[in-house]
Amino acid sequence: MQDDPGTSPRDSEPEARDSVAVAVCTYNRHEPLRALLEAVAVNADRLGARAAVGVVVVDDSQDANARPVAEAFQGRFELGLEYRHSGRHNISLARNLALETALPLAQWTAMTDDDCLPVPGWLERLLAMQRATGADAVTGPMLRRVPPGSPAWLRDEPFLGAAQDPSEDGAERGSAATHNSMISNRWLREHPEVRFDPALGVTGGEDVVFYRLAHSRGLRIRYAAQAVVHEDEPPARATLGYQLRSFFWLGERSYETSVRSGVRPYRMLWHGLGSLLRALARPLGRLARGQAPQLRYSLALALRACGILIGPLGLRLRHV
Repeated sequence: MQDDPGTSPRDSEPEARDSVAVAVCTYNRHEPLRALLEAVAVNADRLGARAAVGVVVVDDSQDANARPVAEAFQGRFELGLEYRHSGRHNISLARNLALETALPLAQWTAMTDDDCLPVPGWLERLLAMQRATGADAVTGPMLRRVPPGSPAWLRDEPFLGAAQDPSEDGAERGSAATHNSMISNRWLREHPEVRFDPALGVTGGEDVVFYRLAHSRGLRIRYAAQAVVHEDEPPARATLGYQLRSFFWLGERSYETSVRSGVRPYRMLWHGLGSLLRALARPLGRLARGQAPQLRYSLALALRACGILIGPLGLRLRHV
């Protein structure tokens, strides 16, 4: 029998399987970690024969108290689950240990945080975007949620979307975030100088600097708009005090990470000043358009601008 002229032996070969190690750093969040690992297991089951999945959990608590939570998921993942204890209270060191552990396990390392929940198709969509574009890394959105009974202004004003930086599906990006990203392990092995900076491991912003440095070294990043993770805020964060402190911290981090990434300090100061003026004028502009002034959110924006403006003083809040 003659071969079908429209096919070739290569066409009939099964598509090579991907392999992904999901890396999670955790610190005293046992129930959220358990929920996250269950969500990753759902993702792995959905992939089935298309990709093999493993998990790396790095515990930064002093007494390794997340071990029982992690080990309860042994046997749930084709590539296994590796538990490592860091315990140095430095997220950069924990993230570097996670990468070191994930590199020999798989072709890709997907990263998310222990207070996040990926949607069931998260890994599928990251892998699909990578295959469609040939990118070295893929990132997606993180949507914040607050518990029932939280103040209405948290949803009525744009607090929950403040840290978002959405792009068109498939768009090229200059950075990514560890709460939702996937990176080539081959690329990481070829660039051992690109790792998380321990100097930022207490104050935060280490993931921004990591990905900006990687991009400057040639990492090609694409955005997968449907590869969503949710961040579930605990009740303690659903307060005005926490939100204001968080915005001030975001301003500090914006200054620090931008300067470390090569932006001139004077440009950041001009940016901070402009942001402050816009924040102060925002309520009046909204009132002139017949809208609610959103005084809380305008105050938060002003504090974020102040965080940028004090950047040269070297004052640093711990990660909030």
